[in-house]
Amino acid sequence: MGINKNDRLLIIDFGSQVTQLIARRLRELNVYCEIHPYQKATYSFITKFSPKAIILSGGPDSVTRKESPRVDQEIFSLGIPILGICYGQQLMMHQLGGTVESGEGTAEFGRAFLSKNGDLDILNGWFENGSEQVWMSHGDHVSKVASGFSIFGSSPNAPFAVVADTKRHFYAVQFHPEVHHTPNGKLLYKNFVKLAGFSGDWTMDAYKAIAIEKIRNQVGQQKVICGLSGGVDSSVAAVLIHEAIGDQLTCIFVDHGLLRQDEANEVIKMFNNNYNIPLIHAEESELFLGQLVGISDPEEKRKIIGGLFIDVFQKYANQIEGAEFLAQGTLYPDVIESVSFSGGPSVTIKSHHNVGGLPEKMSLKLIEPLRELFKDEVRELGKELGLPVDFINRHPFPGPGLAIRCPGEITFDKLEILRRADAIYIDQIRKYGLYDKIWQAFVAILPVRTVGVMGDARTYDYACTLRAVTSVDGMTADYYPFDHNFLGETSTRIINEVEGINRVTYDITSKPPGTIEWE
Repeated sequence: MGINKNDRLLIIDFGSQVTQLIARRLRELNVYCEIHPYQKATYSFITKFSPKAIILSGGPDSVTRKESPRVDQEIFSLGIPILGICYGQQLMMHQLGGTVESGEGTAEFGRAFLSKNGDLDILNGWFENGSEQVWMSHGDHVSKVASGFSIFGSSPNAPFAVVADTKRHFYAVQFHPEVHHTPNGKLLYKNFVKLAGFSGDWTMDAYKAIAIEKIRNQVGQQKVICGLSGGVDSSVAAVLIHEAIGDQLTCIFVDHGLLRQDEANEVIKMFNNNYNIPLIHAEESELFLGQLVGISDPEEKRKIIGGLFIDVFQKYANQIEGAEFLAQGTLYPDVIESVSFSGGPSVTIKSHHNVGGLPEKMSLKLIEPLRELFKDEVRELGKELGLPVDFINRHPFPGPGLAIRCPGEITFDKLEILRRADAIYIDQIRKYGLYDKIWQAFVAILPVRTVGVMGDARTYDYACTLRAVTSVDGMTADYYPFDHNFLGETSTRIINEVEGINRVTYDITSKPPGTIEWE
């Protein structure tokens, strides 16, 4: 399926950590869109792009700062619908004659409840049960709306939470409708693209076709090495690339000694039994674990693992004549937590071993066909490609593996303890029929030892924590509300069956403020 070049939406990125979620919501509505940083989105660029509508994203800056990001004033004369979100709202108000204030009492974070101040087309279907839950994340607030705008929704700390100039189809909201914690946010976007006249003809099948075409154009007749980590992301990337270029692809499965129990055998078995893709099993656990001895800092761990991945790929690339490209299963959440996806002014949360390009010493060029997708979209793409459902539905597993589930120094013994505990935990989750209800679940072994008593004897062993979260896309997450019978039974099994652990805790931190992984 092709894309109607005139049936597309432009998202101007101001550096929000959740900008890509806007694109995701639009893709769910089968609307084609592109994200471009505000620096690139000049008036001339926009007129050439010719969008049917524009969305201005959130961002970490303040419009009260003189050098903060702006848009060309001419975009407000294009005659197309514009929606401003969070920073985007404040920017619209500031540039169109309103007032934005900073200071004490202007911030609002987390859940808020919106009250209705009048009927508005983009809020059709809202407020049917009274107030609407939304997700706020702002340090400034609008204190005066621009001329032509009226107020259609308010929260306790954001009296101008929804404003609009209905004649020009300008809309501005202080909250984030794109996140999971604004339950009716998708409906707001649906209403917005409907009034903008989108036909909604863009699908994952269309994305697959576009991705295959891009891969063929990028690769030509050259050979590609795909680095398999054992997870869904790299596997989907491998199968997608194989569909595009066939036997020009060779997969290298790097066994870094940081995988879950029996994981290496499962990955090798799946690829050997289902796909005619050359697969090299690079058993390099001694190399990786040797370099990680004595390292506690999580960023240093990630960088060491990332560097060694590159070294290993280079080693095997030299054995494959004509290899010019390295393929990775990098996803958008990996990118956005490392640096702004589109070059906007975002804040780094954590680096990712797949992100940031390759060092000049490496002769391979990078190909990342999943870079714009979220985990659930990757799973959908995997189904389009015919991967086994049981494999597609596996919980996410980070590229650095168990290294980031072992805060503090990594040792062989701690990894073995962690593998056994994690296997019991996942077995318990499956036993209770909860695996598919949970986005991600794992055990982290903690860098502390605690005193215990077992069989009338004193113990001094490791503590571990259980982590289980629900999510839609991995950008926000809540802890899973296990009942105490499950937690008690699981804790007892781990302590009884895993030598080296005498205390089990459960992590009930949401994202934000925490991350899903511990490091």
